[in-house]
Amino acid sequence: MHKKNKWVRYLAAFLSLVLMVWAAEPVMASSVSDLEREKREIEQRKKDADAQRQQEQQRYNNAAGKASAIESDANEVAEEIEEIDAALVETIASVEMIEEEIGEKEEQIEETTAECEEAMAVEQQQYEAMKLRIKYMYEKGDSTYLEIILSGKSFSDIINKVEYVEKLYEYDRNMLARYQEAREAVEALKARLEEERSELEAQQHELEEEKESLEIILDEKQAQYDNYEVLLAQARQEAAVYKANIKKQNEAIRKLESEAADKQSQIEEAKRLEEEARRAQELALQRQAEMEAAEKNAGGNSSGNSGESNSGNSGDSGNSSSQESSSGSASSSSGYASASSYSGSGGKGQQIANYACQFIGNPYVPGGTSLTEGADCSGFVWRVYKDFGYSVPRTSYSLRSTGTGVSYSEAQPGDVICYAGHVGIYIGNGQIVHASTQRSGIKITTATYKEILSVRRIV
Repeated sequence: MHKKNKWVRYLAAFLSLVLMVWAAEPVMASSVSDLEREKREIEQRKKDADAQRQQEQQRYNNAAGKASAIESDANEVAEEIEEIDAALVETIASVEMIEEEIGEKEEQIEETTAECEEAMAVEQQQYEAMKLRIKYMYEKGDSTYLEIILSGKSFSDIINKVEYVEKLYEYDRNMLARYQEAREAVEALKARLEEERSELEAQQHELEEEKESLEIILDEKQAQYDNYEVLLAQARQEAAVYKANIKKQNEAIRKLESEAADKQSQIEEAKRLEEEARRAQELALQRQAEMEAAEKNAGGNSSGNSGESNSGNSGDSGNSSSQESSSGSASSSSGYASASSYSGSGGKGQQIANYACQFIGNPYVPGGTSLTEGADCSGFVWRVYKDFGYSVPRTSYSLRSTGTGVSYSEAQPGDVICYAGHVGIYIGNGQIVHASTQRSGIKITTATYKEILSVRRIV
């Protein structure tokens, strides 16, 4: 019986050693320190990937912001193109209307010229008839006149003849005066029509210049818009690349996070196995010590065997208790005055108005900018302001939006009065000085002689 118990104890010790070796094999294959090092490497790779993702995110934000800014600029240019295009259409329509008006004025001038010639012919006829009668009555002397009067058969007849002669003379004078008035009225009408035609031609020139300027601006804006379209496509493509890179970085980070989580699980499993191996080793050593102690205390009698057996049972119970305790512990762990000479004559606007007025009578020249040799309306305004050091647009259309807009009731000397295809400088008292037409040149005109589109204050 003693031998049997001995072999049982040896077998238990052997099994404990086998269990200890089996539990320690995974730890030997991949120790906790190695796993933790691998985890740190994964976390560093994740940190690098996260930093790279942040860089890509910043690049994407910059590209997206750039695309947004370009799109906003492109939209503004598109709105400007629409406005310029509308203004161009309006200008072209105005040119066509003025051409029609010029044609109508020329027809009226032809009709008026014909009427004037007819009136002059009638006047000449009346004049010739009157001369004949005067010649008949007066060229022969007073005796002939007296003969006509005295040829009356009675006093009443003489009176009638006198009255007849006077009425005839008065009739001739009235008819001649009336034909003269008719001729003068027709000539005045013809002059007015020619002046109106001259104004229309000047306005047509200004509108043609305005049309050319708008076409140039429109081409520039269209080229600018096309360039924005290219830049926008490039910015969007760049943003798309960064966005794709961010997606790849996110996938890489998620993969590294999964690897880190798996590695953490392996670390926890390795720690658990190490703990179990340690406990198994302790248990085996304890059992070996108990067996050696039991062999030393073994006796030859049955009571000794029984005591040994009881001691062994008691030892097993103690080992079980120790194992539970260990398990529980593991679970809890030009001769003109210069602009400068006007510096002391009132405000700046009044100085400009006074300076502009000294060029009255100088010629109107299409496309000109000389105050002495000749200028058109916008060239006149441009040059006057240039002499005072101000830079204003060269065309009447662009002058409509320069400076600050004010109402006509608030107009002051020096303000620019804008009309359809025409501009002038306000000089006060409801008057403007402007390069009017080729016929009249630079002159003063009532400011409301045509519809005012806007009043712009430059100074």
